[in-house]
Amino acid sequence: MKFSDIERADWEGLKPYLDTCLLPVTGLTGFEQPWEATQELEYLRDIMDCIEGPYKGRIVTYPAFHYVEGPGAAFMVNSVCQKLKGAGFRYVILITGQPAVEGAPYPDADLMLCPEAADGEVMQADAFRTKAAEEIGAMWRKGAEKGA
Repeated sequence: MKFSDIERADWEGLKPYLDTCLLPVTGLTGFEQPWEATQELEYLRDIMDCIEGPYKGRIVTYPAFHYVEGPGAAFMVNSVCQKLKGAGFRYVILITGQPAVEGAPYPDADLMLCPEAADGEVMQADAFRTKAAEEIGAMWRKGAEKGA
């Protein structure tokens, strides 16, 4: 479910069920040509579809964090993770199509999903969907065990 689909009057009733935030991180640097930026955004949209559909009743997708370059980028993304948890989300999942983004430290993110390895190998959609389902399920189970 996208953040923009939630009405103010409905939020309190939905909040107990929507405990997980999906924070897309595009990984743009600013050096991209317009067609390259479009390509990156479309790629991120496609990999997000692997998560948004199957978990529509539990995950809220927030606006993408587009530009992440330089030493402060990971700090800024992690700061957003902290704030999302402060706003009431129990889990924050970062999703990106850029392996360089995946390699940075985000201690306040509960999970990082990326279908592309550092060596450039890209998982097929079905394989990524399966991997993401396993990792999200494990994250929720671990959280349930801690909360029990």
